[in-house]
Amino acid sequence: MTQISEPTVQATRYVVSCFEPDDQEGASFNLAVEYRGRGLWAVVRMSRCLGSNGTWSYESIPSEREDEWLAEHRFDLDTAIKLAKEHAPLVTVNGYTVADALAMEKRRAARRA
Repeated sequence: MTQISEPTVQATRYVVSCFEPDDQEGASFNLAVEYRGRGLWAVVRMSRCLGSNGTWSYESIPSEREDEWLAEHRFDLDTAIKLAKEHAPLVTVNGYTVADALAMEKRRAARRA
């Protein structure tokens, strides 16, 4: 019988958010740090990747990505998480900022109390 080694477990995605983990409305504002292979990670949101210069770019299919683009949009895990945490408060959805959404949630909670 063939010996099978113990399965490995690897985290490949982290959610970065200014909202509580179970906040369904806040999920629209989430960023993700996703593993992209070769020890490198990307900060992503809605098919876009954060570049080292702070701008978001569409992530094309792998065969269309140039080395220069990859160098700007792939990071070690610590750097990717740092960038995601810096940019999470800056996310805007339909004209609403994270601060707007948090304030609306606070007002709704106060009305329920």
